[in-house]
Amino acid sequence: MNIYKKIEAEILAATNIVITAHKSADGDSVGSSLGLLHFIEKLGKSAVICHPDKAPGFLHWLDTSEILLMDENPEEGTNKISKADLIFCLDYNSISRVGPEMESLLAASTAKKIMIDHHLNPEDFPDIIVSETTASSTSQLIVDLIEQSDNLDVLDAKIGTPLYLGILTDTGSFRFNSVKPRTHEVLAKLLAAGVEHHLIHEKLSDNNTETRLRLQGFAMSEKLEVLYDYNVAIISLSKEELAKYKYVKGDTDNLANLVLSIKGMRAAIVFTERDGIMKISFRSKGAENPVNLLAKEHFNGGGHANAAGGMSELSVEETLVKLKSLIPEYFSN
Repeated sequence: MNIYKKIEAEILAATNIVITAHKSADGDSVGSSLGLLHFIEKLGKSAVICHPDKAPGFLHWLDTSEILLMDENPEEGTNKISKADLIFCLDYNSISRVGPEMESLLAASTAKKIMIDHHLNPEDFPDIIVSETTASSTSQLIVDLIEQSDNLDVLDAKIGTPLYLGILTDTGSFRFNSVKPRTHEVLAKLLAAGVEHHLIHEKLSDNNTETRLRLQGFAMSEKLEVLYDYNVAIISLSKEELAKYKYVKGDTDNLANLVLSIKGMRAAIVFTERDGIMKISFRSKGAENPVNLLAKEHFNGGGHANAAGGMSELSVEETLVKLKSLIPEYFSN
């Protein structure tokens, strides 16, 4: 029995299924969760998605009402996780990625746990681990689950649309080198199942607010620093600057990719002051310019070679100084 058939058997045997994903939701964590939920429903079972926090605004055209949020309804979330006999851990390799509240619940739960993830160095807390670091996204792995458990016939647009979205966003619209032939094979299966890819692109691209564009314009015109000796660009935004432009979650999500589009740039780093810490987004081009090591070794983070995240408890100014001091070490070649 392959591992995906084993997972199907666990789904069919379970009574209370909970789907979890990492804190600071993104397209892949939301897309893989919704896709898995609808697949489980096709198998005649029910499940609940329980995420640490709300999805960014650009994803709200999806039916995110099906997602129970721990930060908004901790009592119900605690109840669901406590009663679960099967818990899916999607798009995270470490139990700490779900935040301290959910981490303690997962650690205390006696439910069988299944990890499906594509990040490096998975922890061994789950009972079943699907860790495919060469996969473009966790959403791609959910398609693998559907196909390799011999259930491709149930794949439809309701399942496929959030999965396509997850692959799209985690590959930078298919530009990252994580895109492999298998990625396009999976995309073809989603299109054949009725996914209207052009509508997904429209929903993502035609989703700006005036304040978001003004914030991005301010960031590009006033806060962009380009270190041409290393072809690295940096943007820093303080909490006061974010407040001035009525920042909401998701408003800066594309800034790093936008900066990376400057001709000749090897990497882009954007950090924003939120909740008393600096949230840092790293993006780069090519296998020769990995940013995950910089994130892991100096900013309590990690991720993929060309897309990583981290954090800093220093001030905006101190974080900027630290970043600049490290650039020569990682981008001198």
